[in-house]
Amino acid sequence: MADVVLFHHVLGLTPGIEAFAELLRAGGHTVHTPDLFEGARFDTLEAGVHHASTEIGFDEVIDRGTRAVEGLGPELVYAGYSMGVLPAQKLAQTRPGAAGALFIASCVPVTEFSPTWPDAVPVQIHAAETDPEFVGSGDIDAARELIGQAAQGEMFLYPGGAHFFADSSTPEYDAGATDEMLARVLHFLGSH
Repeated sequence: MADVVLFHHVLGLTPGIEAFAELLRAGGHTVHTPDLFEGARFDTLEAGVHHASTEIGFDEVIDRGTRAVEGLGPELVYAGYSMGVLPAQKLAQTRPGAAGALFIASCVPVTEFSPTWPDAVPVQIHAAETDPEFVGSGDIDAARELIGQAAQGEMFLYPGGAHFFADSSTPEYDAGATDEMLARVLHFLGSH
């Protein structure tokens, strides 16, 4: 079974992120959920982005993610939801021994953290097909480029435009899309 680190989105470590982690644990996996916001939670994307960008700084968010795995073994699957993809992607690309990467609703250019995607690291990317944060910000282009480089890479797009579709504690939650994503994630974790 996989050892997973799941980094939360800009709303913070919400009950919905914790619930998703529990679903992965129910599948037999070990899941760590570091709180990059040290207890702070937000009701809107805008408030969370303001906190992450202005009060903490995205570099510090990434550094907190890096520090969160210091006591863990190397063979981790790095998972991130939206903002949480930043530390997950950096660690998957730069920390030796990564067992896999799971990105939800975000992706940054591979060259942000290293020249190329590591051949030995399988990756899955999940997002809503018309999510303005994913499609409009260029993340979908970065995701396509990453998938093109990865020896084992898949991207799945789900109907609708909800950014927080897989967080059951938000109004955007889509149970059907989350169930479909969960099945794919569990298969991915079971095979790596």
